[in-house]
Amino acid sequence: MSRNKSKKKKDFNEKKESKRGGKRMRKEVMIQSIVSAFQSSPKESFNYKQISKMIGIENHVQKLQVVDILYDLADDHFITETDRGRYRLHDLGTIAIGTFTRRSNGKNSFVPEDGGSPVFIAERNSNRAMDGDKVKIQLFAKRKGAEPEGEVVEILESKERTYVGKLQVTKGFAFLVTEDKTLANDIFIPKDKLKGGKNGDKAIVKIMEWPEGAKNPLGEVVDILGQAGNNTTEMHAILAEFGLPYKYPIAVEKAAEKIPDEISSEEIAQREDFRQVLTFTIDPKDAKDFDDALSARRLENGNWEIGVHIADVTYYVKPESIIEREAQSRATSVYLVDRTIPMLPERLSNGICSLRPNEEKLCFAVIFEMDETGIVKKSRICRTVIKSDRRFTYEEAQQIIETGEGDCKEAVLALNELAQKLRIARFDKGAINFDRYEVKFEIDENGKPLSVYFKEAKEANKLIEEFMLLANRTVAEFIGNPEKGKSKKTFVYRIHEQPDPEKLENFATFIRRFGYKLKVEGSQESISKGINKLLDKAQGSPEENLVETLAIRSMKKARYSTENVGHYGLAFEYYSHFTSPIRRYPDMMVHRLLERYLAGGRSAQKEKFEELCDHSSTMEQVAANAERASVKYKQVEFMSDKLGMIFDGVISGVTEWGLYVELNENKCEGLVPMRDLDDDFYEFDEKNYCLMGRRTKREYRLGDPITIKVVQANLERKQLDFMLAD
Repeated sequence: MSRNKSKKKKDFNEKKESKRGGKRMRKEVMIQSIVSAFQSSPKESFNYKQISKMIGIENHVQKLQVVDILYDLADDHFITETDRGRYRLHDLGTIAIGTFTRRSNGKNSFVPEDGGSPVFIAERNSNRAMDGDKVKIQLFAKRKGAEPEGEVVEILESKERTYVGKLQVTKGFAFLVTEDKTLANDIFIPKDKLKGGKNGDKAIVKIMEWPEGAKNPLGEVVDILGQAGNNTTEMHAILAEFGLPYKYPIAVEKAAEKIPDEISSEEIAQREDFRQVLTFTIDPKDAKDFDDALSARRLENGNWEIGVHIADVTYYVKPESIIEREAQSRATSVYLVDRTIPMLPERLSNGICSLRPNEEKLCFAVIFEMDETGIVKKSRICRTVIKSDRRFTYEEAQQIIETGEGDCKEAVLALNELAQKLRIARFDKGAINFDRYEVKFEIDENGKPLSVYFKEAKEANKLIEEFMLLANRTVAEFIGNPEKGKSKKTFVYRIHEQPDPEKLENFATFIRRFGYKLKVEGSQESISKGINKLLDKAQGSPEENLVETLAIRSMKKARYSTENVGHYGLAFEYYSHFTSPIRRYPDMMVHRLLERYLAGGRSAQKEKFEELCDHSSTMEQVAANAERASVKYKQVEFMSDKLGMIFDGVISGVTEWGLYVELNENKCEGLVPMRDLDDDFYEFDEKNYCLMGRRTKREYRLGDPITIKVVQANLERKQLDFMLAD
């Protein structure tokens, strides 16, 4: 049939429908409209005429369809007949309590506190609940084939939270425009609640109330971060978005200023004195907080005595002090792309506690005696005083390793040899070798990214890594594996559980398309060795980054716990975090517990420490997300002057809303939206990580090479938009 004839027929049908009284509504739309009508008035009864009017049906034939649908919904027990021909929503009387999750796309949900399945909450049924609120919901009758749905009937606990965005200020009022994924609505701000904010400022706003019937919540400005686009403003905005502090409380800094930096002769007398033993630090060139130092001396029997000396933070930070409470709350330092937000005040982190050269410092240490094969003959844990002879950067230490020349060369070369032996032994036992590069930016004085470079771990980095791993493991074994007759005591472990077998199987299935094989059955050691062989084989290939990324995704996340299950990735039966108390709160907990037990103290309260472990694990993840957001922001900023340029890349992510592409040249990642794949209708195949065209059967798979053009760089959303170059 020609297009002209088809149009005439459509026009004729529409005229016919209008004569009968109204335009035809598709059955699926009609069912959804009827369901919504009952849900919006759950306590009222309606007949088919009232329902037809409510959903805009005037056509007689379709009114009869409404009657049929009402019968079907009654059969499904979604509605119940109250009088002849009159129906109301079937009240199951099911009330549930749990957490409300708000989403800007309207896909709100409720998670019961007893751990049941999530329940969909339409915006009209959300009762203005905010993300994270504890709510009571009424479950609707469940329709066949539909997800469970409900309505918020009461907000039990309101989770106070703030939103970050840009102020739009007019003569009489203002709005905060936010890209927050948990809020679709802008926040209305009365003029007297602006706190001096101007148009275009980035601000933090707290919601005061959301009046019934109001489209927008009402808020007040908590803090002005500065003009949007300014580097410090944007970095502080990222911290605020993740609920992380961006400035230090004055009271905490004042408390730190009062801590004396002199070490008394009485304190030195109680410690092992390493001030005359060769000691040095090896750190990144821009580091100021030196947590760890290594001492090294050759013993008369030919063995080496290696000391891993860690800043004795808990000597200065006392339990229940204001500094302690702040450190506990933060739980970790945060490393954004251009700055560090320290867990401890700078007077401690960069001053008193930092193991700076030519300064006497107090440490908690593990001292090892090692033979030339890298075997630990004996070890001890003790408090020490040191005086670092030299501060090496990784680059300086690496030069000594490569040339055999430089300060402290005998000790550096000996430590490097021992570290390599420790590393080989670790991999022989099944440790997994994830040696990933870091994306770094060269940044000017205004924070503008000038270039991208990749930082790889060399021998100097691995030297430090191996001795820190050895110290952490030794401390965990000392408490977790006591001598016969002694009971185990509460301790803080860094645990990494075995991978989920299904995830590992899916990973093995996926990589077969690249010609790789992975055995997923057998001992932990054999599986780990198989993963290492796979990573070695993929090295240098176009899919190297993809294979490593998916291997990491198939693993569980490491976390803190008082229950020791070992560390799968490191192949350690016992492992803890002891070596970075300046930047990690769990290390402070470990220091305190060690001090207690070395003095013969009883086991600490397990529940208290488990709570602190959970908090530390959560904050570690939040900090990592903020760090990634800062890298993403700089990537978008770096690419903002490259619009229209063409780059080669690889598909790094496949989702129902499009393809993520990582550029080969600079590792910046952007999205090719689904709407721009307009040559076909593409369906998302989650299991095979691909989009497939329904008509053409064309596939876009994870790991495929692809050429794109840069279309948009949106700094507000931290998002790059690409389109296919061809």
